[in-house]
Amino acid sequence: MNINGRNVSLMGKLSAIALGMFAFGYMLVPMYKAFCEWTGVNVLALSEREASGSMNGRAGLNNTQVDSSRTITVEFDTNVRGPWNFAPEKRFVEVHPGELVTVMFEFQNIQDRTMSAQAIPSYAPREAQSHFNKLECFCFNEYSLSPGEKKSWPVVFYVSPKISKDVKTITLSYTFFEVGSTVPSASIKPIEIGAGNES
Repeated sequence: MNINGRNVSLMGKLSAIALGMFAFGYMLVPMYKAFCEWTGVNVLALSEREASGSMNGRAGLNNTQVDSSRTITVEFDTNVRGPWNFAPEKRFVEVHPGELVTVMFEFQNIQDRTMSAQAIPSYAPREAQSHFNKLECFCFNEYSLSPGEKKSWPVVFYVSPKISKDVKTITLSYTFFEVGSTVPSASIKPIEIGAGNES
């Protein structure tokens, strides 16, 4: 075989290898998702689909990991560091471990200037933190609100079925603070939004 023939043969082999690598890379993501769903390793794959279905007004997929034999009360507590309103639409919800839940929180900037703020979550009891899974939360981002602007943002979460059976109540507490400023005077007391809307 002459040099040109060897070059053509080598190019063919390299092209086949490159095509195979591209096909493998293209199929890697669906293969990984299928493997995770089959083994149950990645519980978020199912939960994300459920969240998408519920937020689009459609019935989500049935989560077979919901423990309907147990009920946990999730309480919502809000604290503010500055002159604005911040409160959940519901003060508490009753959930089954593994059940996907959406709760809305309302914010309003009652200042005469634009502000940037962010919320920091905390949990009680402390052990609940590792079992409280948020798929969507306003606490993931920093937000800017114009003077008088009001916003509503969701928290989409589920409590892991692996949480101790001794845990009957979880308190999710958010502290909402202005980014890049000192703590304002406490002379302005924010008005609670949605008070009395417990369910």
